[in-house]
Amino acid sequence: MKGKLLIVGFGPGSKEHMTKRAREAIEESDIIIGYKTYVDLVADLIGNKQVISTGMTEEVSRAQEAVKWAERGKTVAVISSGDAGVYGMAGLVYEVLIEKGWTRESGIDVEVIPGISAIHSCAALVGAPVMHDACTISLSDHLTPWALIEKRIEAAAAADFVIALYNPKSGRRTRQIVEAQRILLRYRSPSTPVGLVKSAYRARQHIVLTDLAHMLDYDIGMLTTVIIGNSSTFVYDGLMITPRGYQRKYTLSAAEQPLKPHERLRKEAEPWALDPTGLSSAREIAEDALQKLAIRQRDAAVFAPAIFEIAVSPGVANKNFTAKQMMLLAEIAGEGGTMMYTPDHYLKLEVPASDPDRIIARLKEAGLTVAPIGDVLTVKACDFCDGEKKDAIPYAQQLYEQLGGMALPKELKLGVNGCGMACYGAVREDIGIVYRKGAFDLFLGGKTIGRNAHPGQLVAEGIPPSEIVSVVTRIIQEYKENAYPNERFHKFFKRVKQVGGFAYQEEEQTAKIEVPVCGE
Repeated sequence: MKGKLLIVGFGPGSKEHMTKRAREAIEESDIIIGYKTYVDLVADLIGNKQVISTGMTEEVSRAQEAVKWAERGKTVAVISSGDAGVYGMAGLVYEVLIEKGWTRESGIDVEVIPGISAIHSCAALVGAPVMHDACTISLSDHLTPWALIEKRIEAAAAADFVIALYNPKSGRRTRQIVEAQRILLRYRSPSTPVGLVKSAYRARQHIVLTDLAHMLDYDIGMLTTVIIGNSSTFVYDGLMITPRGYQRKYTLSAAEQPLKPHERLRKEAEPWALDPTGLSSAREIAEDALQKLAIRQRDAAVFAPAIFEIAVSPGVANKNFTAKQMMLLAEIAGEGGTMMYTPDHYLKLEVPASDPDRIIARLKEAGLTVAPIGDVLTVKACDFCDGEKKDAIPYAQQLYEQLGGMALPKELKLGVNGCGMACYGAVREDIGIVYRKGAFDLFLGGKTIGRNAHPGQLVAEGIPPSEIVSVVTRIIQEYKENAYPNERFHKFFKRVKQVGGFAYQEEEQTAKIEVPVCGE
């Protein structure tokens, strides 16, 4: 059975402002996927349905999870507040689908369900500020370079747009709204009306009407939408209003208008309009070309090459870089790149690059092993006592070749140790295998860091070497298919109780130990 993806924008959050189709989509879905706060807002519509919720900045994993379940025949609702197509999930879901070769004709069905966006819901609460040309700008620079955001603010300010600022401030991002105000004050009067609306139509709704000079005197956060008026916006009786320019063609106080309907579009009635018959002079054409060239040069400075990240090591078992390899890494990193040591037996190379394939080819030519970074599988093998205990090396190499770099719901470390000493700590990794007495012991669900760090559970001893690769592959595949986005392996193992045929063992309660102050 073919599944379906419903990408739902449910508006500001109140039932009264949710469309009938949005409610129906949530009710007819098998699975609901969304940011935790959004899930809570529509909890009464969800009932006992399966819910997959994640935190802020985990939009990609939500989109991937939605596509995965739809491909299995489920009807999946991916929910966003506001409109799903305005800083929502619609575009990301389509991107994930396109990466998988989806087409509208043969792929799963996709329906985008619109909702009331923040610019509209917040505008209604402060009056009628969006009555003329307007734009939305997100101040979040997590995925968009600040130089580009700054450029957009400047362009909108200079063009006298009414501006709605989304994601204006967070715990870590505090300077952006300050910089935005500074740019706007270069083009607009300090008395320009500004509306601050937090949690529109929700329980903690809060509205402030202020001006551009004093907007930062008030609390602004991630749930605030900032609406900045244009040069004609005014405040009347606590309402923020932007005229549509009616005064030019209409007399609002008169019953009979001075211009008849058929006269309002004549050239003499709107001398400010662009002349459709006018021809550009040679000078105007040249000035336009120079302006476009300047914009292109400025864009080249804004759109710097993407940062390419890659894990580099001398090999699965080899831990020794040669001088020649280190010189190559230094050359590739150059002035703008970095090389960072990691505890995962590789160097993390970050370099501005427009041709990453060429970099990979050069690294491989030098005998280096390369792998992606992020939510992927990393094979962490020991040095096998500098190759003296080499019996397990071929299996570590095979696991790396088959599984290394595989995309997963969350980063996963596979530790491989070549003897019972396990001095490289494989037993504390997500999955650990230890070669001992001609066979492998298997540990699952370790946790290397944190106050509750613990070794994995010993679930099997004496696994024949000929079976270890298939056993580990089966475990990884089950995790990939059934884990929630961002769910670490040890939590997954505890939740599902069994993986790869190996059962989770409930831990015995131990006495709580107070952790001493560092240094005591």
